[in-house]
Amino acid sequence: MATHGAQPPPLLQNPGSTEDYCMGRMLVHSPGIWAVNTATNHFRFFAYSLPRMLGQLAVMFLLAELLHLLLKRFRLPRFVSELLTGIILGPTGVGRLEFTRKVLVMDQADFYMGLLSKIGFLFFIFLSGVKMDLGLISRSGVKAWTIGVIAVAIPHFIFICFSEVGITEYPQIHRYRWSAIRAILRIQSQFSFPVIALLVVDLKVMNSELGRLSLATALVSDLLGTIVMAIYVNVKMGSMTAMTVVTVQAFVSGVVCVALIVFTARPLSAMIIKRTPEGRPVDKAYIILMAFLVFFASLLSDNAGMSFQYGPFILGLAVHGGPPLGSTLVDKLDTIVSGLFGPLMVTFAGMKVNLCEIYDMEFIGYVWLAMLICYFIKYLSVITPAIACKVPITDAISLAFILCTQGVVQMSFYLNNTVNQTFDEETFSMLVMAILIIASVTHFAVASMYDYSRTYSGYQKRDIQHNSANSELRLLTVAHRLEDVLAARKLFEVSCPYRESPLSIYSMFLVELVGRATPLLVDHQLGQRNASSNSRSQKMMDILRSFELQYLGYVYVQFFTSVSLPKFMHYDICSLGFDKQTSMIILPFHKKWNQQGKLIQDSNSIRTMNNNVLETAPCSVGILIDRHKIKNPQRMSSPVQHVAVIFLGGADDREALSYARRMSRSPSVYLTLVRFVPLDPDLYNDQWDAVLDAEVLKDMRIQAKHQDNILYREERVNEGAETALVVRDMQEVFDLILVGRRHTDDMPQLFGLSEWNEIAELGPIGDMLAVDTTLPVSVVVVQQQDTKTK
Repeated sequence: MATHGAQPPPLLQNPGSTEDYCMGRMLVHSPGIWAVNTATNHFRFFAYSLPRMLGQLAVMFLLAELLHLLLKRFRLPRFVSELLTGIILGPTGVGRLEFTRKVLVMDQADFYMGLLSKIGFLFFIFLSGVKMDLGLISRSGVKAWTIGVIAVAIPHFIFICFSEVGITEYPQIHRYRWSAIRAILRIQSQFSFPVIALLVVDLKVMNSELGRLSLATALVSDLLGTIVMAIYVNVKMGSMTAMTVVTVQAFVSGVVCVALIVFTARPLSAMIIKRTPEGRPVDKAYIILMAFLVFFASLLSDNAGMSFQYGPFILGLAVHGGPPLGSTLVDKLDTIVSGLFGPLMVTFAGMKVNLCEIYDMEFIGYVWLAMLICYFIKYLSVITPAIACKVPITDAISLAFILCTQGVVQMSFYLNNTVNQTFDEETFSMLVMAILIIASVTHFAVASMYDYSRTYSGYQKRDIQHNSANSELRLLTVAHRLEDVLAARKLFEVSCPYRESPLSIYSMFLVELVGRATPLLVDHQLGQRNASSNSRSQKMMDILRSFELQYLGYVYVQFFTSVSLPKFMHYDICSLGFDKQTSMIILPFHKKWNQQGKLIQDSNSIRTMNNNVLETAPCSVGILIDRHKIKNPQRMSSPVQHVAVIFLGGADDREALSYARRMSRSPSVYLTLVRFVPLDPDLYNDQWDAVLDAEVLKDMRIQAKHQDNILYREERVNEGAETALVVRDMQEVFDLILVGRRHTDDMPQLFGLSEWNEIAELGPIGDMLAVDTTLPVSVVVVQQQDTKTK
C-alpha cells in the first residue's frame, strides 16, 4: 500500500513493481448520453456528484416553495417549510424508497452538499453580524438590560450546576451519554439574535414596541451568553486535562483570534468607507476582499479552538454597519445567502432526520425531558423580569415566546455535535423535531396574540372636525424627499396658525434600513444624531425651521427620523401620531411630476406605505398630491390662495371641510365650497349622514354670510359624468382642492366614476384629480379617523 509520502502513480505502471497504488474514481461530471464509452453509469446522470447535487437543489427549493405557499396560510414561517422539505426528502420520507435513494437522496459518502451548506452558513452568520447594531446595547434602556441579564444568568447557572453536579445523581443515564445531555443543555441555554431578528420581520412587529424590545433584549442576551459560554468551555477544557495551562492557552488563543479579527477589520472597513464617495456604493473589489476575509476568519477561529462560525460572526460585528459598506455587503450578498445558501443548512439537516429507526426510547425520553425543562426555565427567565418591568402581560408572553424560539443557528450547533459524535442519529432527530415544534408554536402563538392595530383600541375622536376651533392643531407630516417637505410647508402656510390656535408640526423623515437588522427612530429634540444623516436631511429640517421662525410663537416644529424597512415604515408613522396625539397625518403622494407636468416618479413602496397608514392610522389622514412645480403660463402668480372643497357628503367630506374652514381664517385664502346635489335627493338614503351633513353645511352657510373670502355653491348633477365635467373646470381656477376619500356606493353623483378608478385609495374624485390633469393644482385627499374597527 502506498504511503502518504509516495509520488502519484504513473500513467502506465510497470509490471512487477513493488509498490501498490490505491486509486479511487471521483465521479463528478457526467460525460453525457452521446459519450463514446457506453458504460452503464454514463446513462445514469445522478450517479455523478455534480448532476446529483444540482438535482437535489432543484427539488429542495421547489418543494420548499410549494410547502411555504401552503403553510403560510396557517401562520407558519418559511423555516418550517425548509425543515419539512429536508425531512420529507430524507430517510423519514421518500428517502426510504429504493429508487429515490439511488437517484436523488445523498448517501453517507456524498459530502458536497454538506460543504455547500456550511459555506452558506458562514456568510449567513457574517451578514447577521453586519446587521447587528452594537450601539443598540448602549441605547437599550433598563428594561432590555434587566430582562437580558436575568434571561442569561438563570439558565446558565442552572445548566452549569446540573452539568457539574446534578447529572451524576441520575444513574439511569449512562456516563457515556452525559456529554450529549450537557451539549443539549448548553445549546438550549443560548439566545440567538439572528434567529430572533428574522422572526420579528416575519411576524411584522419589527417597528412595534414589542419588536424593538425583542431586538434589544436579544442582542444583550446573545452577546452575554456567548461570553459566559466561552469562559465556561475554556475552564472546562482545563479541568478535564487537569492542567491550568490549557485553560490559559485556550483563553489566550481566543482573545488573540478575536483581537486579530477586530483590529484588522475595523481599520480596514474605515479605510474602505473613506475611499468611497458619498452616495456611491462600495467598489466591487472591496466586496471580494470582505468575502475572502470571511473564509480567513473562519479558518482562524477553527484553528484557535473556537467553532468555525465564530470568526465570520466577529468579523461581521467589526465591520462598520450601515451605508456605505454594510449596506453594500447586504445588498450584494443577502439575496443569494438568505434565499439560497442559508436555507440549505436547514434542509440539509432535515435530510439527516430518521424517525423510522429509533431504538433507545428510554434515553429519548430523557432528551425530551431535558429540552422541555430548559425551555420552561428560559421562558420563566424572560417573562418574570418582563412583568416586573411593567411590560403588558400580552407583550410579556409574546416576548418570552420570541426570545425562546429556535432556528438555523441552533440547528448548526446540533449538526456540529452530530459530526463530532456527541449526538447519535436518534438524538439528533429528536432535537430537530423539537426545533420544528418550537418554531411553529412560537410563530403561531405570537401572530395570534399580538395585533398591532389593537394599540389604538378605544382611541376616539382624534380628528380636526371634533377638535375645538381655538385649540392647538397637531399635524404629522411624512417626507421621503426634499420636495415632500416643500409641499408640506406650502400646505402649512395656508393652515392659518395664530396665537389662539397654534400649529404643532411633527416632521418624520423616512430612511430605508440597509445593512442593519434593527430599526431606528431618532428624536432630534433629544440631541440624537442619525448615523446615516446627511446634508439632504439637514436641508429638510432647515425648511421647516425657517417656517417656525416666520411664525414665531404660533408654530412649533419637532423633527424625527425613522430608519426602517419600507414595509414597516407605517408602524413608526402611526406610533408617532398616536404618541403625539395628532389630529391628521399628511402623507406624500407616490407620484411626482416635473415642471412640464411629466411623470418622473411612481413608487410602489410609497403607495403601499400610504395604504397601510390609511388602514391603521390613529387619527385622520391626508394624502397630499403636490403639483406646484408645474408651470402654467396662463395663470398669473398671486399672493392670494384659492382653495376649494368638493362636498358630496359623508365623514371624510366633513373632515375636509373642517380643515378648509380653518384655512379660511387667513385673509389671503379664498375658500369655495362646492356641494354636488343629486337631481333626485330621494336616491340618497343614508339618513344619519344626511343629518350630520346638513348641520355642517348650515354652519358653513352662516359663516359665508359674515366672511367675504368664503363662497358657497351648489351644483346639481344627474350622474358621475356631469360631476366629472364640473370637477375638471374647477382645476383651472383653484390652487388647492380638498376632497373626501370615501363615499357610499349608492351616491348618484358618482354613478359610473368607480369603473374608471385607477388609484383606489384616493376614491373616484381624488383619482380623477390625481390622474386627469397637468395643471398646477394641488390636492389633499382626506380620510377621517375610522373608529369603527378600533
